[in-house]
Amino acid sequence: MPPFSLVLKVFRPSRWLPGITVLWGIVMTLMGLVKTYPQLIGVRLCLGIAEAGLFPGVVYYLTLWYSRYMLQYRVGLFFGAATVAGAFSGLLAFGIGYMGGVGHLEGWSWIFIIEGLLTVVVGLIAFFVIVDFPSTATFLTPEERAYLVWRKKYDNSSVGEEEHFALRHVIAAFTDWQVYLQMLVYMSIIAPLYGITFFLPTIIKNFGYTTAISQLLTVPPYVIASIVLLIWAHYSDKFENRSVFIYAGLLLLLVGYSINISEASNGIKYFGTFLIVIGSYASFPGVVTWLGNNLAGQYKRAVGMALNIGFGNFSGAIAANIYREQDSPRFILGHGLELMFVGIGLVVVPILIVLYKRINDARDQASRQRIEQGGKLQFTIQELRDLGDRAPDFRYTL
Repeated sequence: MPPFSLVLKVFRPSRWLPGITVLWGIVMTLMGLVKTYPQLIGVRLCLGIAEAGLFPGVVYYLTLWYSRYMLQYRVGLFFGAATVAGAFSGLLAFGIGYMGGVGHLEGWSWIFIIEGLLTVVVGLIAFFVIVDFPSTATFLTPEERAYLVWRKKYDNSSVGEEEHFALRHVIAAFTDWQVYLQMLVYMSIIAPLYGITFFLPTIIKNFGYTTAISQLLTVPPYVIASIVLLIWAHYSDKFENRSVFIYAGLLLLLVGYSINISEASNGIKYFGTFLIVIGSYASFPGVVTWLGNNLAGQYKRAVGMALNIGFGNFSGAIAANIYREQDSPRFILGHGLELMFVGIGLVVVPILIVLYKRINDARDQASRQRIEQGGKLQFTIQELRDLGDRAPDFRYTL
């Protein structure tokens, strides 16, 4: 993933992002035509390659346009589309499932084919819609372009953000302590998100419903999660705080999985799935935005966010394999491992808050002492830019 994010700075976003979207759609369509297990593995590998560059690329692209406390709502809008898609996927699967036998293909094949072709169409349209950078946006006046560039450059630094590539920015991302702690927080959200996305129909089916009804019952949790996601994103930007909303999501996940691993009634367990979907989907934009807010320098941010998402997604790979048929109907192993990931987040988020606050307080105190003593920063403008988020005038978002 890190190379993909760096490529976005070299190639035009209006070509790179639509290009991998079209590739993703083509591979998805081909998944509907596989006949053997080796073919499925090969096509799925290609899908992973195409998918790897999209989400971190889009999030990084948004950081080039929006200031720190305008970002989460925009990420929320983008990821909210995935949440809405989760709602409609159940309806689509319900309807397309009746196409089994058409063209001598199973119903599941038509799900991949139709959704893959729709993705290709959206990707082709995006070639003509996406704008590259604020500095090249033709729909803006010169004054508006200049304002956007100025606002973003001086968003988190009094001397402007470093915009030129150097190997030291890549090394700085790999050696930054917060990237790895944030990775644990990311894993604590993405594992439940992947788990509930892949297995919600199976979990609901084990409540005693048919496959078709189970698909329909996946819709309400995603609809509610979409609404909560946008509300949280709005207030997270407004209050300039990420950790509170992430922790709220983790608590919802804790309660939701605790209900589903228990011997509660099926109705209560279905309510628990609402908490799981809301907790994972509504808090996810905050997890991604939090690290983006706290990495300064365009290339360090690109590499750091890609590292976070890339390695953090390994927990998603784990979550895709922990709900075994022999564990139904309670899925103690799957729910238990998800609770383990949630527990990691509940521990690491407060640690990050304490560390960020200590650094901010130390920098505030040093700044006050310097003002009282009539001193000046002992750094040149370029040195401050090179320091990025380690500069004395940078403050971490909590």
